[in-house]
This record gives sequence, structure tokens and C-alpha cells, in this order.
Amino acid sequence: MEMELDGEGRMVVRPLLTDLYQATMALGYWRAGRACEAAEFELFFRHCPFGGSFALSAGLQDCMRFLRAFRLRDADVQFLASVLPPDTDPAFFEHLRALDCSGVTVRALPEGSLAFPGVPLLQVSGPLLLVQLLETPLLCLVSYASLVATNAARLRLIAGPDKKLLEMGLRRAQGPDGGFTASIYSYLGAYLPSHPGFDSSSNTLAGQLRGVPVAGTLAHSFVTSFSGSEVPPNPMLAPASSEGPTVDLPARVNLWLKRVCLCLGLEEQEPHPGERAAFVAYALAFPRAFQGLLDSYSVRRSGLPNFLAVALALGELGYRAVGVRLDSGDLLQQAKEIRGIFRTVGAQFQMPWLESVPIAVSNNIDEKELMRLAQKGSEVNVIGIGTSVVTCPKQPSMGCVYKLVSVGGQPRIKLTEDPEKQTLPGSKAAFRFLGPDGSLLLDLLQLAEEPPPKAGQELRVWPRGAQEPCTVKPAQVEPLLRLCLQQGQLCEPLPSLDESRRFAQQSLSRLRPAHKQLQSPAVYPVALSERLRALVNSLSTRGPL
Repeated sequence: MEMELDGEGRMVVRPLLTDLYQATMALGYWRAGRACEAAEFELFFRHCPFGGSFALSAGLQDCMRFLRAFRLRDADVQFLASVLPPDTDPAFFEHLRALDCSGVTVRALPEGSLAFPGVPLLQVSGPLLLVQLLETPLLCLVSYASLVATNAARLRLIAGPDKKLLEMGLRRAQGPDGGFTASIYSYLGAYLPSHPGFDSSSNTLAGQLRGVPVAGTLAHSFVTSFSGSEVPPNPMLAPASSEGPTVDLPARVNLWLKRVCLCLGLEEQEPHPGERAAFVAYALAFPRAFQGLLDSYSVRRSGLPNFLAVALALGELGYRAVGVRLDSGDLLQQAKEIRGIFRTVGAQFQMPWLESVPIAVSNNIDEKELMRLAQKGSEVNVIGIGTSVVTCPKQPSMGCVYKLVSVGGQPRIKLTEDPEKQTLPGSKAAFRFLGPDGSLLLDLLQLAEEPPPKAGQELRVWPRGAQEPCTVKPAQVEPLLRLCLQQGQLCEPLPSLDESRRFAQQSLSRLRPAHKQLQSPAVYPVALSERLRALVNSLSTRGPL
């Protein structure tokens, strides 16, 4: 594993989770006598993911942990010595052993911020050799976290406020670290101010280490492991109120089964006895949290009557079943039919609570199926999503980059043969302009030495990709980049995951509806100040940006 524990017992990335060329460049800087020159890099993305118009910035907390714990161990240095030229000066390896991030400063978008193309998610400054070595780990920590958080926000946008979303992609993720990261940042991702991104995760380690609410019940293997001949060691169950005699639950279930089958027009022999035994066993273990998985054999002829028999037996004792789950077939249609049966049976046996038992569904649910399940009139209450949230199949990579913008206080630019990959030189500040109603107008990038823009000030700016400038007069101006780490020291306590989650909700609530559209959204403008644009043009051989 590429993770280890920091001083607080939390997992952090190891320094050697990097590309070899970072080490070869480090040696090149050292040999050139440039290892300690002041340098600044920016981490950003060029296009919003999934064809959308926004992204959520995530992974900052993991970056801070990584930087604070950064130290090459003897074994790390020894390995680098084995892959670098054998005649490398031993003094270089002594330099590596002494490295830490006490000279590193980071400005960043707060975790959960709205992020747009070209606007730095991180600005990292410090000794050239060291901040070069940080490139790959920081990209790993930010890119996937931001991609998953954005994906979760999109899925919540599709689902709307009334459906509960359960992330259950650990077994489908690209390795254990991918699964762990996805569980955290799908929980952070949000859309509606009144409702979170994903409500919970099946990942218990994410619950233990990062406080993500966990949820889970039973799988088909539990159901199919029972044949029906099993005898519970203790079949007796006390009433929910703890008052009154205990009851033989399997016996009560069998009595209820007769009545349920008569109500549903089924033969008593049709429901699978092993499935019923499994439901009874689960109910004895979790009488206050009983849920039935209905499709191990046949939903209509077995799963549903067996569930109803157990749920009604529990209901007599004052317990309430917490739900059913479907994992195959036409989920929308089955949910509609099941809700109708719940209403009929609840009325028949005077158990009105049965009508509102939640119906959960899963089974490779993607955006298209989620739209169908979330439509008006759907009887689905809980939706479990695995592969589509953790693998981000519409776009499996965020495309973040980490580019040098200044060395020794002098701007640096990358031109390349592809104009799209041209970088913006110099140390920069970023601001968000808001209208009188608090909605977002545009993000502005300017040189760090420029005076900050003020609310009510009329400004001439150059939207990226536009041929002409525009004039804007913001009602409010917000600085975007906050000082997180200064000379290796945290500038403020790291927010909790729930605090970042609430911030993400607040951020997204201010985005205009046209920018939230999943298909063909309006492009959110990012603009350059006149001085920054002039600098770009002066350094570029390609003419005006």
C-alpha cells in the first residue's frame, strides 16, 4: 500500500508515490545548483468534467496531511539511489534525506468550493526541487477526489431532494484506496442546500476514519445460505416495549404466512422456506432494523410474501420493518407494484405503517437509470449506486495538471504546439464576482501584485476564449484562494468532512440554473485582468490569447 499513518494515526500518502521523472528532475536541479530557488506551481484543470459547467474542489485535507508528514525515509532514499545513475554524488541523497515541507506555502480553494477551468485549486510555493517532487502526489490526492465529489453532485442533482442515495462502490472501485477516497468524497459532493450528496456509504473504514455515515443490511448469499431446515438457537423475541411475554417468532411468521398468501392469491408452498428462514434469522438479530432483500428467488411469489409474513409478525410486537431492497429486473415497475401490495396488505390487516415502508433499489444504476427512478410518481425511496459513482464512467479522469508559473519571482510560461495547453504565467490572485442577488457572475484571475478588485468598481476584463473584453461591475467580490499552509505550518484548523460538505452545499446553491444543467450547460466565465492578459501576450509567440 502507498499509504502510511501520520502522527494523528490517519492514513497519508508516502512521498515515493510519485513518477520517476520527479526524482530525475530533482537531481538535475541539484546538479545545476538550483534546488533551493523559490518557485511556484499551480494545480488546475482545463475542462469541467462530464461535459458540465462546474466542478467541486476536494482533497485539500489529504494534501495538508501529506505535506505535514512529508519525509523521505532511508528505505526511500536507498531505492532512489538504486534507480538513479550509480555515480550520483552521495551529497544529493543527503539533501533528499533532509527534505521536509517547512519551506512550503500553499494557497487553495477551500474544500467543497466551486471550481472552474484555469482557476488554481492549489498554489504551491517553496524550494524548486521540493515543490517539483510534490507534483504527482498532490495531483493524485486532488484529481480523483474532485472528480468523485463532482460526480456525486451530478447524481444528487438528477435524484432530487427526496431520494436517499447510498454509495456502495467499494467492491467496484479501482483498488482499496480508490474505494476509500470515493466513499469520502461522494459524501462531500452535494447539490441541493436542503439535502446532501450521498446520505451514507457501505464502506466501514470510511466511517471509522473519516466519520462518513455507514449503512448496509444483507446480500443474496445470506438469503441463499438458508435451506429452511435451520432451527434458531433462540427463536423467542420480546416486544419492542419490553413489556409482555416473549414470542416464538418463527411460529408467528408461519401463521402470518398463511394469511398473507391468502391475501395475495398464492399457495402457501410457493414462498421459498430458506428465504423465509433467512428473513427470520435477520429479524431476530435486528428486530428494529429488519429489511428484506426480495429478489433471491421470485419477488412476487417468494420474496414479497416472506417479507410480509416476517414484517407483520414483528409489527404485532411493536417493531417496524425499515425497508425492502430490489437488485434485479425493472426496478421502477416492481417498486410501483410492491407499493400497491403494501397498501393493500396494510389496509387488510390494519397495519397502516406498512404503506410507507421504504423501497430501496440497486443494480448498476447509471445516470440514465437514475433519471428514470427519480421521475415523478416513482415509489423508489432509496437508491444504491456503486460502479457509476466510484469509477466515474462518463469521464474517469479529472485531467488536473500542475504547472510552473514562476521561478525566483519571474513569470514562467509553457507555450507548446497545442494552444489549449498554454499556461498562464506569474503568481496570481483569484476572485469571484457576485451580482446583487448573490448569484455568481464570473471568476477573475489577476497578477498577485495587482490591487484587489472592489465591489461596485467597474472593471474591464478579458473572458478566456473571447476576442473582445467586457465590462463588469460586481455587487460583491470574494477572494477565492485561502492561505492554508505557511512555511510548513497550518494557518487554521482543517475543517471536518461535515463542515466541508455544508460548504459545498452553500457553494452550489449560488450557481445559476443554466450552469447546473447536465446537458449543454451555459459556460461559466473565467476572465483575466488586463495586466495578466498583457503579460501573457508579451511572453507568448502565438499572439493575443
